[in-house]
Amino acid sequence: MTVVGLLGGGQLARMLALAGTPLGLRFRCLDPAPSPPASAIAEHVRAAYDDHAALTRFIDGLEVITYEFENVPAAVAAAVDRRVPVYPTPEALRVSQDRLAEKEFLRWLGVPTAPFVPVDAPEALPAALAAVGLPAIIKRRRLGYDGVGQAVIADVLDAHRAWIEVGGEPAVVEGRVSFARELSIIAVRGTSGETRFYPLVENHHTDGVLRWSIAPALDVASELQHQAEELASRVLRAWSYVGVLVLELFEVDGKLVVNEIAPRVHNSGHWTIEGAATSQFENHLRAILGLPIGSTAVTGYSALVNVIGTLPDVTPILRLPDTHLHLYDKAPRPGRKLGHVTARVAEPQLLEARVALLQQLVRQERRPSCNACS
Repeated sequence: MTVVGLLGGGQLARMLALAGTPLGLRFRCLDPAPSPPASAIAEHVRAAYDDHAALTRFIDGLEVITYEFENVPAAVAAAVDRRVPVYPTPEALRVSQDRLAEKEFLRWLGVPTAPFVPVDAPEALPAALAAVGLPAIIKRRRLGYDGVGQAVIADVLDAHRAWIEVGGEPAVVEGRVSFARELSIIAVRGTSGETRFYPLVENHHTDGVLRWSIAPALDVASELQHQAEELASRVLRAWSYVGVLVLELFEVDGKLVVNEIAPRVHNSGHWTIEGAATSQFENHLRAILGLPIGSTAVTGYSALVNVIGTLPDVTPILRLPDTHLHLYDKAPRPGRKLGHVTARVAEPQLLEARVALLQQLVRQERRPSCNACS
């Protein structure tokens, strides 16, 4: 029996285990939380990621290990990789958990990004803002997610407030990009180098949190899809990558600018569970186990709406045709992703109305003014 190790036991680990169970796979997760979402499906080793005795118990009998979020210590993933293969490569984890390292990596690859300048002290902010222009965004280099750890800087007088808001830690100041829309490309690459792409997805954020997506994105020229695939391919090749990788993108005058790399399955790909021939979760498992990559063809049009902050009344949602609710078994908390809903429609003109209805039914809460919400 093949047992897959999961560094992290959150909702992404849960959905990986749900996708792999029908394939005859078993799962074991390492997570310091008492009952993370994946623990309902996977064996749970509760311990800190750097607990050496727990790591030994965790890796015993595993065939392959993957990670479900970027805040797993890269040094731990690299150490484990010497005993059991870890995919994606721990180098991808190391780079992606540091915004500056990620931006410099993309620049080295010739991948377009927003202008950026590293800032290690508040005294460096005026020069950084002069370099990237105003308005700008300051993002702390590490442990930022879903809009946490970043702030908008409207003018130079606003810079000190923003520095304090992101924790007064080493950061990156980025110039604002005037984009037409936010997109993402989901790629998957196997151990043999076999690579497939899902169609571009259009994403809509509020307070830095993904609220809803539509897939495939509408009015996408073949050239834009090709451009996204080419940018993702540069990253995949540079890292000899194995697994699912997502690039978050801005569309600017028909060109793409990369905002972030996600070396894992991604919220903007959750629609693939019902909306594609093979979900991103199954394809990630296929990739890391050396199995053939499944078809990424879509089945109609999908609208994905996140459940945020409070749990909805499920009955009205389940009455809707071809609508699928996924709850993550997480306690409600302001700004927290508790689940998602995917609705499939046959015609793209039906998407807008379905998204609006789902947003009413899930009652998405706005994050309060704090940096402590997850």
